[in-house]
Amino acid sequence: MLLGGLLATATPTAQAEAWPCWRGPRGDGTCIEKNVPAKWDPAGALWKTELPGHGHASPIVWGGRVLTVTALPATQQRVLVCLDRNIGRILWQRTVVRGPLEKLHKENSHASGTPATDGKRIYVTFRVGDDIVVAAHDFASGEQLWLVRPGTHTGGWGFSNEPVLYKDKVIVDGDSKGKSFLIALGREDGKTLWRIDRANKGISYSAPLIRELAGRTQLIQCGDRCVASFDPDTGQQLWKIDGPSEEFVATPVYSEKAGLIFVSSSWPKRFLLAIRPNGRGDVTKTHIAWQDTEGAPYVPSMIVADDFLLSVNRSGVAFCYEAATGKVLWQEKLGRHHASPVLVGGQVFLVNDDGEVNVIKPGVQFERIAKYDLSESCYASPAISDGQVFLRGFKHLFCFGQKVN
Repeated sequence: MLLGGLLATATPTAQAEAWPCWRGPRGDGTCIEKNVPAKWDPAGALWKTELPGHGHASPIVWGGRVLTVTALPATQQRVLVCLDRNIGRILWQRTVVRGPLEKLHKENSHASGTPATDGKRIYVTFRVGDDIVVAAHDFASGEQLWLVRPGTHTGGWGFSNEPVLYKDKVIVDGDSKGKSFLIALGREDGKTLWRIDRANKGISYSAPLIRELAGRTQLIQCGDRCVASFDPDTGQQLWKIDGPSEEFVATPVYSEKAGLIFVSSSWPKRFLLAIRPNGRGDVTKTHIAWQDTEGAPYVPSMIVADDFLLSVNRSGVAFCYEAATGKVLWQEKLGRHHASPVLVGGQVFLVNDDGEVNVIKPGVQFERIAKYDLSESCYASPAISDGQVFLRGFKHLFCFGQKVN
């Protein structure tokens, strides 16, 4: 059973999947639909809409709506935006919170956390000054239902931690250089259901991955200078691996075939670790199956495709590994990436910072199927639902595909 970031009821129709959260319905960038357009050419876009403000959050899709967040620096507003998926018209935009703008890395934004929805509420996360803000809005009207400030986030590079949905919970990571924590809030009212205070002051910009692993439901989180597994129902820690570095950005991924979790640390040292998820307690010395440094990504998450693991490192070189062993099968320069790849119909779509879309067939040799130019810089990751592809550039939101009912 796959639990990555949403309910079992996350599909709004029997014919299509929603894309309700960061990295989609399984939280890993995979799409099982078969009617997705392979040509992501802006000349053939169904629509293109200029978004207000600035942000790198990815779009999410549910029913007839596309949602994302943006920031308006002049007025210090963080805003939730809702669009019609078929024509790109902005249906409404709601101010979530107004307040001091946090310090940023030049490649971050004040609206980088992708929202999540269950079709009833939309959940958003921001940093306002040093406060982490988590809020819920009504899906239909956009009216704010609740807002909480569960803690602070200390660090000079900004914030991008996404909300992850599990059962009745909204789970948010608050690992930073100050008072770090991992918290589960109630979806209906934002009240704390469990909270873990973390001690090592290691910053994270990563979202958790939730999976059924080794006979138990596990929440895998990178942060607090470690990789750790928790019971998402209670917050109890199941196992941990110290390090391999201080900071994390990429979300973990899992290969069912290889039986391994893959994580990547970002700074000051970059490591890619393959971890066996069946441990208990401190498994630093016992449960790392293989590791690498050359292909470890800095920002973008990785993608698992059949027997293969694909990543893009800080220098813009894509690596393809044999997932079970860590053997490097090929590497290819594709340009620097912030956007995470998606897997559609057995092909991997990678969008680099310049807006170039490379379509790759995973295999023992590099094989490029197609290449397109969005003609706009892009740090946000694609969203795919009911045969449509949604891609956010620095200024516009694009939709590729045909209108849906």
